[in-house]
Amino acid sequence: MTLEILKTKEALRNLIDDYASLGDEKKISEQMDLFTSDLTYKVFMEGNLVADVSGREKMERDFNLHSSQVKTYFTLNGQHFVTINEGTATGISFSQIKMIRKADGKDILTDYSVKYEDFYIHQNEKWFIKDRIAHFLIVESKTIAND
Repeated sequence: MTLEILKTKEALRNLIDDYASLGDEKKISEQMDLFTSDLTYKVFMEGNLVADVSGREKMERDFNLHSSQVKTYFTLNGQHFVTINEGTATGISFSQIKMIRKADGKDILTDYSVKYEDFYIHQNEKWFIKDRIAHFLIVESKTIAND
């Protein structure tokens, strides 16, 4: 494995970690900077397509709406596998996402186990996510004690 491939793998790993960290902090505008302007983002739950967004502006609106309904996010990234080509790459990554929302005066914790399929593009000396497919494989919700 060459030094260049190792640097690319690190840059791509940083990209998905930045995506998670910025989302957890609700820094949606900065999170959108990780994507190409012509991005596509699809979400599947139980094998069914539940969201299909094209373009950074539409995605930013959708993410802002979603984050306004969430008190707290916490994301933990796991495995990340990439295949690198010249100027492009594909990747599969796994994340555990926890979200706390308020419903009927109670805090509801929803725990998501997610597999992402990504297509990355290298532009202007930087890697971006062009296409992302999120497969929400396990979804669990429960009421938690309010502090």
